[in-house]
Amino acid sequence: MNKELHEQLRQLREERNITLETLALKTRIGTGKLEAYESGAEKPSVQTILRLSNALEVPASNLLDGLQEA
Repeated sequence: MNKELHEQLRQLREERNITLETLALKTRIGTGKLEAYESGAEKPSVQTILRLSNALEVPASNLLDGLQEA
């Protein structure tokens, strides 16, 4: 994917029909923090990206590529 991380997170979550609340439960990350990641206001740590990639069922490398382009 050639998108920035925050765009990828939102797109992947929406494609999978996962609400922010469900993603928060799967990752143990608060919805406010997830909203900040999706809006681009904050950047997640590598460990958090691993948790997000597991929950969204995508390779972590896809998300890490978006982080480095941002």
